[in-house]
Amino acid sequence: MSASRQGVGQGQESPASKDGHPRDASSAGSAPGKESRDGGDRALKSPEAPEARSEEEVDELSLIDHSEIMARLTLKQEGDDGPDVRGGSGDILLVHATETDRKDLVLYCEAFLTTYRTFITPEELIKKLQELRAGVMEKFSPFADTFKKRVSKNTFFVLVRVVDELCLVELTEEILKLLMELVFRLVCSGELSLARVLRKNILDKAEQRRLLRCADSDQPLAARGVAARPGTLHDFHSHEIAEQLTLLDAELFYKIEIPEVLLWAKEQNEEKSPNLTQFTEHFNNMSYWVRSIIMLQEKAQDRERLLLKFIKIMKHLRKLNNFNSYLAILSALDSAPIRRLEWQKQTSEGLAEYCTLIDSSSSFRAYRAALSEVEPPCIPYLGLILQDLTFVHLGNPDYIDGKVNFSKRWQQFNILDSMRCFQQAHYDIRRNDDIINFFNDFSDHLAEEALWELSLKIKPRNITRRKTDREEKT
Repeated sequence: MSASRQGVGQGQESPASKDGHPRDASSAGSAPGKESRDGGDRALKSPEAPEARSEEEVDELSLIDHSEIMARLTLKQEGDDGPDVRGGSGDILLVHATETDRKDLVLYCEAFLTTYRTFITPEELIKKLQELRAGVMEKFSPFADTFKKRVSKNTFFVLVRVVDELCLVELTEEILKLLMELVFRLVCSGELSLARVLRKNILDKAEQRRLLRCADSDQPLAARGVAARPGTLHDFHSHEIAEQLTLLDAELFYKIEIPEVLLWAKEQNEEKSPNLTQFTEHFNNMSYWVRSIIMLQEKAQDRERLLLKFIKIMKHLRKLNNFNSYLAILSALDSAPIRRLEWQKQTSEGLAEYCTLIDSSSSFRAYRAALSEVEPPCIPYLGLILQDLTFVHLGNPDYIDGKVNFSKRWQQFNILDSMRCFQQAHYDIRRNDDIINFFNDFSDHLAEEALWELSLKIKPRNITRRKTDREEKT
């Protein structure tokens, strides 16, 4: 399948190529000299040769004034398409994200919080937010209380968001200790309301992690010895099967955390993306289950009848906006061991019509158009989201002239934000245990090699495909 970008600009120029800013240095350097204030909202400058100070000498985490922050960011030129912020050091991008009281920066802050893991770890970010907030509280005189509280509040808001959106696998003992120490300092400084907010977030995350560990110990139905419900697929209505497939998909889809998807495109680490891995395995198992129950039918008319049944199920899945199960079934029906067998012409033509939705020859244009028009709830095909993210990751550098390439992060954010929107709308489907037990976790399926053996047994190689009755008449 050809890769493409979803909902992002293409051909963007290098973020740091136009404004002539010097290369960014380590943000650890601090500004020497006596500190002074200019108009209350001006960042501190050394009185000794203020114009001669280079960017390398400034601790960017200490900057407060909006104009000074903007001067250190690489911005798009007038007339350019794409995001306003094209790049900057990790520290200045963070400081810019803490300007949360500016309505024009809401989307920027969302993009930063969604993608920061690609250039800084959560633990490092939490430490920097603490450092930034502590610096603000110590830096200004009592006469700047209003300004100091505003900046401190903004920084704390970002910190709470970071904690709230930590993946459960990221909630290490080191991060928990770091956060509890911060709660203690907030209590000691008299900021009790902030301490309560942060403490509640930490406890909620810890409880989620405990519940996840308990859930991991629960084995699927098939492993617990629950027998699959006797019967056949024809015992259930197609729309009922589609609803239960959607229910199972939704339960797994809503568990996927956005950072898992972002990191998978870069690292493909199953330990860092456990829910995404489970969702992908569910897709594969379902697809092989469909192939198996068709291929295990001894009579051609039984195989044909089952294939038509699955086409009807796909029709109902499309109405439910469940593109995941739709694609899992379609990939099964269009797999080589099944496709090479003899089918009635109208069956083959009907299947071909459904295949047009996922035609990869035009960068999945038909699917993207359909997805853009759906009303949630919807379960998208994650394979294409991962492909788009991988394309953006491999096709764009992480850094340009030593600065974080934030144009790349904007592209990643746009792809992930559409998925996040779909996760916010839920289906209202009642569970049908008869059908769920019949699925049996899709654990009863054959491997690829066994499917090919059955296919070759049904139709050996080098045997000319017979014409159908319809073809003979014409």
